[in-house]
Amino acid sequence: MNGTRVIVDLDRIRANVAGIMKQCAVDVIGVVKADAYGLGALLVAEAIDDLVAGFCVFGLLEAAAIRAVTKKTILSLGPSEEIDVEKFVALGVRPSVWNTQEARRLRKARPILCVDTGMQRFACPPENVDAVISAGEIDEAFTHATNIEHVKMLQSIVDGRKLRLHAAASSLLGEPAARLDAVRPGIAMYRGAARIVTPLVEVRSARGPVGYTGFGADRFGVIVCGYSNGLRIGSCLIGGMRRPILEIGMQSAYVGVGPDDRVGDEVVLLGDGLSEAEIAREWNCSEQQALTSLARAGVRSHVRRGINAGG
Repeated sequence: MNGTRVIVDLDRIRANVAGIMKQCAVDVIGVVKADAYGLGALLVAEAIDDLVAGFCVFGLLEAAAIRAVTKKTILSLGPSEEIDVEKFVALGVRPSVWNTQEARRLRKARPILCVDTGMQRFACPPENVDAVISAGEIDEAFTHATNIEHVKMLQSIVDGRKLRLHAAASSLLGEPAARLDAVRPGIAMYRGAARIVTPLVEVRSARGPVGYTGFGADRFGVIVCGYSNGLRIGSCLIGGMRRPILEIGMQSAYVGVGPDDRVGDEVVLLGDGLSEAEIAREWNCSEQQALTSLARAGVRSHVRRGINAGG
């Protein structure tokens, strides 16, 4: 093992969900796809089950992984072709649909309509909405909205059809008009919940150019965490001080160090004020990508009220 630890604070996730509930005052459908963004879907779902109205996953295998800890509605967002409708029924999972064939085939599983308002994937064109609703006897619809105009488009397309509607993911939680009947937060549930740390395994004074790229540094450290673990060039914290990640290899990286930093000191890759948003800016990616990349960096554990919760 590389000594890197991914510590997931389930209390922080619960607090985030509670904050979303208070802010939005509608049902919260927790997004736990991709193993809860790498933080462990089973334990996350168990921790927030009493707060949320349901869960979103991408596929049936993800739904099966959390069904053991929840009786709430589970919505599957991804394609369902070639999956027997009885498998959805047995797990109590509602598949999303966007054409008449799938709506008709999956009718017994109470499918939910995904309407295309601009995403242009896994979604029903506006002109086909009525036919899909009829084919699946549908009572709920949603869209993947990235702005308020997408929300308004959903409302306009299904106007008068008396469907339960949801459109807002994390980026639209602050828009009252986007909340509709429910919201589907993902990254908003997980911000600040992961602390990812690894030890300094070497600290050296340079004797010339260093590493593959021959970078210059008077003094540097080495960690056993590299791009195969999801790490990229950016910042870390050592002793509470911001330090640069200087160069990354497959399973190790060079980091800047201060005069008092020593072998065994903790290097923080996420947490302690180094946020998902800041890493995303440095990596030129989304917060979701930053979190899911770093979440695979090492051994994962979960804590709740300061006590190890397994995982």
